[in-house]
Amino acid sequence: NVSSMRTLIRIVAVEPLEGHAVRVRFSDGVERDLDLGPMLTDGVLLGLRDPEVFTAVRVDPVAGTLVWPNDVDLDPDVLRGAAMPAHGAAPTLLAERRP
Repeated sequence: NVSSMRTLIRIVAVEPLEGHAVRVRFSDGVERDLDLGPMLTDGVLLGLRDPEVFTAVRVDPVAGTLVWPNDVDLDPDVLRGAAMPAHGAAPTLLAERRP
């Protein structure tokens, strides 16, 4: 039944904020300010602690994920709070606005 399928929420816009925070707008109009600092503790995410790399964040227009030039990407479900990251801490919610 198609009507019972969950609509995939994707990221449509991102703006780097101060520190390791981002403002993310989702395809349903919800906007969240998130501190990603707690996630940047090991592995490939550690490279995002570099301010030049972190502020180069973009939205992958096909996948609807956040992407960085060092091949790191973050899933919208993790940023929305609907899923836990594969490893490490979740982002900290700073603010949320709903349409």
